[in-house]
Amino acid sequence: MTKEINPKDTTRAMAYELWIKAPNPMVTFFKTIDVTNLVKISKKRHLKFNMLLDYCIGKAASNVKEFFMLPVGDKLIEYDSIAVNTIVKNKNGEVNSCDILFSDSLEVFNQDYLKYTVQVANTCQDVDLSANSMVIGTSAIIDTEIDGAVGMNSGIFNNPFMIWGKYKKKFFKYYLPISFQFHHTQMDGAHAGKFLANLQHEIFMM
Repeated sequence: MTKEINPKDTTRAMAYELWIKAPNPMVTFFKTIDVTNLVKISKKRHLKFNMLLDYCIGKAASNVKEFFMLPVGDKLIEYDSIAVNTIVKNKNGEVNSCDILFSDSLEVFNQDYLKYTVQVANTCQDVDLSANSMVIGTSAIIDTEIDGAVGMNSGIFNNPFMIWGKYKKKFFKYYLPISFQFHHTQMDGAHAGKFLANLQHEIFMM
């Protein structure tokens, strides 16, 4: 469910006034996270690494209330659910977009991830949940080690967005540089920092 809310009735009132019409309201953070636990779980339980990371992203975001609000056009929209987007290579060798509704249950999230990514790959049709859920975009360039990437400011999509490449091994641990882009109307740097700290915590606690 979604509803339009008056920015003046929220904690984002000042940010809305400052940033809603800014020519470039997007902010990007870079951080290297320890994904050793996800690599181990992926190998031991035969679960996809990117699914596990998407699950941790959804779990970390669900504990930051700012993720449930998003500027859409000149409106501030409130959501009651979060979805995590993943990019899928389809049967024609091209890519499609697939939104996975976040569930606190890893089993349910994994089932949905496998179901809809296979569906998208076979049909070449996107799964779009943006009408009802606040979607966190992701893009994984898994064949390449990257130090960071800045997403584009399209002026159309204001959703938070994460990019990562191939994880790196150093001694007995695995590390993954990620970028996190967000609209300044939606959250401030402190909220983004809390989310990234939550993400690392959720990975450790898996």
